[in-house]
Amino acid sequence: MSGSPRQDIRSLTKADLEDFFLVRGEKKFRASQVYEWLWRKSIRSFDEMTSLSKPVRQLLENHFSFCAAVPEIRQNSGDGTVKTAFRLHDGLLVESVLIPSRERATVCISSQVGCALGCLFCATGQLGFTRNLTVGEILDQVTGMRDAGSRMQNPDFVNPEQEFIISNLVFMGMGEPYLNYENVTGAIEKITSSDGLGMSPQRVTVSSVGIPKMIKKMADDDPKYHFALSLHAATDAKRDQIIPFNKKHPLAELTEALKYYHKKTARRFTIEYILFGNFNDSVADAKDLALFCRNFPVKLNIIEYNPVTGSGFTKSDPDRTRAFIDFLEHRNLVVNVRQSRGKDIDAACGQLHLKLKT
Repeated sequence: MSGSPRQDIRSLTKADLEDFFLVRGEKKFRASQVYEWLWRKSIRSFDEMTSLSKPVRQLLENHFSFCAAVPEIRQNSGDGTVKTAFRLHDGLLVESVLIPSRERATVCISSQVGCALGCLFCATGQLGFTRNLTVGEILDQVTGMRDAGSRMQNPDFVNPEQEFIISNLVFMGMGEPYLNYENVTGAIEKITSSDGLGMSPQRVTVSSVGIPKMIKKMADDDPKYHFALSLHAATDAKRDQIIPFNKKHPLAELTEALKYYHKKTARRFTIEYILFGNFNDSVADAKDLALFCRNFPVKLNIIEYNPVTGSGFTKSDPDRTRAFIDFLEHRNLVVNVRQSRGKDIDAACGQLHLKLKT
């Protein structure tokens, strides 16, 4: 092997695996066996591939490695939310969050180590960008959080030993998913395919700050999952102040890409809007948002701001929040108010910053 790092086996396609076995005089069907172990059964070592002979497992181990994301630190919130830090093969950490609701749970996963966009209200943006996560590392978060949920006692059940079922998966953790487009979409394919975890793509949502060219590419790829736009301000004057990316790609360019998305897919998307006290939470701001929404069919998620040290932002006053929502509802917009979970362990929206409390 000349001392060089072994290739991550989960970076290979099934065709790659077939070629690997055929060149070495093995049967082609071995590739299908390995592929099932990797993606449907989500194993993390060659010894777990018990349908393969020991010599075949040794052959794989001699040529490949597992660059896995391993659960290392788990924190439990008073509201039942669970945050897990995953250690990557190169020593880096990313965080994922499990949000239970009776017998079901939503899992929020990360797509990058850190983030390059530097949104002023987001703790992850303070970290800067280190690297993209691989398809395998993204999948490891899903299976790791699923396994955590299966071991949790749920006091809402008649039988508290009953396990949670992951009903929804959201790419709303660390990083900008569409700056890691190929690996994110590759992971979704593994998560939703019959060869993988078999989750319905209708249970998957990808949230993006809005990369115009990638929104168009996504539309061309005809995704089956849901798309959510992190907007947070409906004028360039305000969005420029909180999302530096908007200065290069202003709302007119984003609007054009979103119109393209709707024309290509005929699908409604979600707009996420965090309310910051005395910044974007006035009735005038609601009017700007309503005007923006006239360009396409959308539904709105209004999100409570969660404190981030050094951001300078505060939570919106309840009266201003109510007036903001009332204005939108009177314009016949579909408005959902998303309640924050896990604030006491820095697991709420915008708080993932690897501040690990042990």
